[in-house]
This record gives sequence, structure tokens and C-alpha cells, in this order.
Amino acid sequence: MLSNNIKLALKLDLDGVYLPSFNRSIKINIYSKKTKFLVIGSAHNLKEIKIKEKQNVDAIFLSSLFKKKKNYLGLKRFKILESKTTLKTIALGGINKNNLKKINLLNVYGFASISFFNKTKKRPQKGAF
Repeated sequence: MLSNNIKLALKLDLDGVYLPSFNRSIKINIYSKKTKFLVIGSAHNLKEIKIKEKQNVDAIFLSSLFKKKKNYLGLKRFKILESKTTLKTIALGGINKNNLKKINLLNVYGFASISFFNKTKKRPQKGAF
């Protein structure tokens, strides 16, 4: 997956592209996608979610879920934002083994966490949380 360059990702025959929250261009729809090509975006608020919907992303990272930075969402605001879209949502930010079970309270497609996987060195098993 490549960040922020759909043309190059398609040219290199990659599996997808990541569109950061600061990418607000709607022109990305003009490129013909191959099958099994994922476009994933990130959002931190409702305005950014609506932009990602217009960009026709397949899924979005909603962040930051748990307190890692000053502007974290928390479970309640995360659930509110998640309910405002039909896109698949992926929880991101501040996830660790202590708060992993709280993700079950959300209707997420998945979760992502660099620090969690760097510390445990193994994937959680299905149903582990």
C-alpha cells in the first residue's frame, strides 16, 4: 500500500492506497480502480469522514481512539462518529492489551496499532478480545 498517490499505486500494481486526513481532493474518483484495490482513508471528525465518503474510500481509520494525544476521541465520541457513516471503520490510536477488550463495544471492521504489535510480537487470535 502506498500513501497519497493513487496513480503511482496503480502503475506499480499495488494492492491499495492510503489517503491521509489532510487529502481533501475529490478528484481521486477519476482513476479506474482494478479489482481488489483498496483505498483506505483516515479521519478525525465528521467533516473529514464526509470527505472520505466523497472520495469513495473502502474503509477509514478513525483516530485517535484512546488517550495518546490531547485530541483523542474516546469510546463515546468514536461510536457517534462511527454511526454517521456506512464505511467500514478501523479503530486506531492508543490501543494496548489493557484496553483491547473495549473494542468489542464498537462496531468496527478492525483495529490497528503499531505499539501493540511491536510489544507483543504476535497477532491476537480471533475472538481474543
